[in-house]
Amino acid sequence: MPNHAPDRPSTPRQLADRFVHDLAELDPSVATGLGLNPRDDRVPDLSPEGYQAKADLASAVLAELDALEREAGPEGWDDLERRCATLLRDRLGVQLEAHAAGEHLREVRNIFGPPQAVRQLFSMMPSSTEEDWGAVARRMARVPEAYRSWTLTLDEGSRRGLFAAPLQVRTLIGQLTEWNDTGWWQEFVAAGPASRQGELVAAAETAAAGTVELRDYLQDTYLPATQDTPDAVGAERYRLNARRWMGADLDLEEAYAWGWAEYQQIHAQMVALAEQILPGSTPVEAMRHLDEHGEIIHGVEEVRQTLQQMMDRAIADLDGTHFDIAEPIKHVEAMIAPAGSAAAPYYSRPSIDFSRPGRTWLPTMGRTSFPMYDLVSTWYHEGVPGHHLQLAQWVHVAPQLSIYQTSLGSSSGATEGWALYAERLMDELGYLDAEARMGYLDCQIMRAIRVVIDLGMHLQLPIPADSPIAPGETWTPELANQFFAAHSGRPQEFIDSEIIRYLGWPGQAISYKLGERAWLAGREGAKAAYEARGEEFDLKAWHMKALSLGALGLDDLERELSAL
Repeated sequence: MPNHAPDRPSTPRQLADRFVHDLAELDPSVATGLGLNPRDDRVPDLSPEGYQAKADLASAVLAELDALEREAGPEGWDDLERRCATLLRDRLGVQLEAHAAGEHLREVRNIFGPPQAVRQLFSMMPSSTEEDWGAVARRMARVPEAYRSWTLTLDEGSRRGLFAAPLQVRTLIGQLTEWNDTGWWQEFVAAGPASRQGELVAAAETAAAGTVELRDYLQDTYLPATQDTPDAVGAERYRLNARRWMGADLDLEEAYAWGWAEYQQIHAQMVALAEQILPGSTPVEAMRHLDEHGEIIHGVEEVRQTLQQMMDRAIADLDGTHFDIAEPIKHVEAMIAPAGSAAAPYYSRPSIDFSRPGRTWLPTMGRTSFPMYDLVSTWYHEGVPGHHLQLAQWVHVAPQLSIYQTSLGSSSGATEGWALYAERLMDELGYLDAEARMGYLDCQIMRAIRVVIDLGMHLQLPIPADSPIAPGETWTPELANQFFAAHSGRPQEFIDSEIIRYLGWPGQAISYKLGERAWLAGREGAKAAYEARGEEFDLKAWHMKALSLGALGLDDLERELSAL
């Protein structure tokens, strides 16, 4: 991987690489996430000026892209350059639209928001040497600086009348409180070397004080000003955010109707499987039965080891049969998420040189016993063959594409769509017994319900007439919670966290199912094209070509996959 991009790019891929490096100079979270500057001790500038600098950079890159296109002419780019140019235009274009609309001025949510991103920086930093820990200490001492810069942005939003909803603010206040109550900063530095403990402990105390300062600002200053802000964002903001997270201009009515149809057919499968697991039971009753009488792993470290073994086995089984897995990709780590995280598991991608491996993260939510039926499919989603195989493969092929296409340019529709496709693939390959298949269907129906209630809540749509709950009424967060709980094996605290997530992150939750639809349609399109030519469709070859495309918006994904 090159350490720098050309000053005068002549192709879209060169321009994209230079953009990544320029952005890493502006935003240390980008540098740390990619591993471009391992001992970076800066914190993100979350002030209005910091956001404006990134918008100015995006505008300049788009202007340069226009100039390159004029120079190249209509047929001047091959498919590799064309895909990169299309991606740059879509991603940077919608970034600028969102900036102009002031979305960054009210970005408060319970997952992947600015305060959470600052904390996550430390989980991505190298920690092997004393010098590494010195960088950790210097950066941690600057956490208050990052949080104060963000309050300036929220203040600017307040001046413009752009607020987050009170529910999001109260939830974040609770998270910040939990970080301090559990001593997260202090616990993190306790793993550092004895020779650095003085400065590390001091830095942790400074960061903890900054966290309290941010919490108090939110509680005393920002929250009272948000009181009249609705949870629902409306159709205009929803469309914009759906394009941000998916790279697609959605037909919202079609997506809502399709999501409801998916919910119905998955629910029918769950009813049939529940009868097999516990005769006479409903799907939720069958899952409650599995909570007590299915396979259960006792102990936090024990479940982490189990998830690690599951990913290691999947790599061994799938390599050479359904995928060709490069050596660096075979290293993936199962981790326990820190306290104060959202309830959903997640994945963090490797650094661009694989010095930091890909990692899956399990929030325990205070539990010490873990029913496996609802974890098996989830770890195929987060780990192998899900997020890890796709995102680590992107890192592997980045020299043939661009760093941008294999990292920052990604959209949730393509990545979450692949992860959901990966769950389905493991079902197709026979890896799910009855227990695990109920968990898989539970995950599937959750993603279908997301489409329905995310659109339903934000657009205040009517509940379908054939709904078992509140038919004909208008969706509210309370009805969405009730509907979700009636069809899910997940604990109530998870469902509560999810509803808050959807309200604070409009258009992201629907990307899973709609993305999977595009991946399945792309596979069927490619298969049909092979059969029309009288050729045999090679699923392994298709997988590897598909995973080596790099990032694509959902509007482009099905077409590109069908052509492989």
